[in-house]
Amino acid sequence: TLGDILTGLLVLYISLLASRFIRFVLKEDIYPRIEIRPGQSSAISTLLHYAMITIGFVFASVAMGFDANRFTLLAGAFGVGIGFGLQTIVNNFISGIILLTEQPVQVGDTIEMGEVFGQVERIGIRSSTVRSFQGSEIIVPNADLISEQVTNWTLSDRRRRIEIQVGVAYGSNSKKVIEILGEVAHGSDRLLQSPEPYALFRQFGESSLDFELRAWTDEFDNFLRVKSELCLDILAAFDEAGLEIPFPQRDLHVHTVLDEAPQIEGGERGSSRRLKKE
Repeated sequence: TLGDILTGLLVLYISLLASRFIRFVLKEDIYPRIEIRPGQSSAISTLLHYAMITIGFVFASVAMGFDANRFTLLAGAFGVGIGFGLQTIVNNFISGIILLTEQPVQVGDTIEMGEVFGQVERIGIRSSTVRSFQGSEIIVPNADLISEQVTNWTLSDRRRRIEIQVGVAYGSNSKKVIEILGEVAHGSDRLLQSPEPYALFRQFGESSLDFELRAWTDEFDNFLRVKSELCLDILAAFDEAGLEIPFPQRDLHVHTVLDEAPQIEGGERGSSRRLKKE
């Protein structure tokens, strides 16, 4: 009857309001008082929302007088729909549930997947939103986050290793170079001292002796800025120690065979614009 339908719609509306109220209380009161990552809080709120909607739908169906046979017909029709056209949508939905429960990727994580590189802003029912570091928003189907290889830079922590390659002129004191690089790294308060920073000699370059400094920082969001400051500190330390960072050089050796040297018309060899070979 019309009354049953209105009652069912009212029950569904109340479940929506209850879901919104509970998520508001969690966000404004519960989450700030406990230590929980933004991705975990988002997953809890989303799963709770799905559960409330499902419960509301069941009670609304009962209020509207649906019986078990009708539910069976609806389930069969839904299965046919999945077979013909909803398979991708259902796959993405199930993948979204897996993302929210297993949490291989959470809101706030920095991920890399193919050409996609950025921070996860939202995990939705069908797709997730990743904001690239250039500012664009990339919509990624949830199934891709489950089935494809994803590099999560911040899954368990926000540490990242900094690698700086630097070359010095041949003839420089190699041990002094390694010592200076280590002093610069240990003197920075933006680098972690465990794992301990270290420098090593990499190779004999074409124009320089090549070294590398490796250090860790927990300032993932400011990784490039930390690296820039470290490079400036290295440059200042090298200048103070009198170490030269060379530019690429080429030595040109010219071998002249006098018997076959060209004779020059109108002057001495090497002074004319026109050459003639006998």
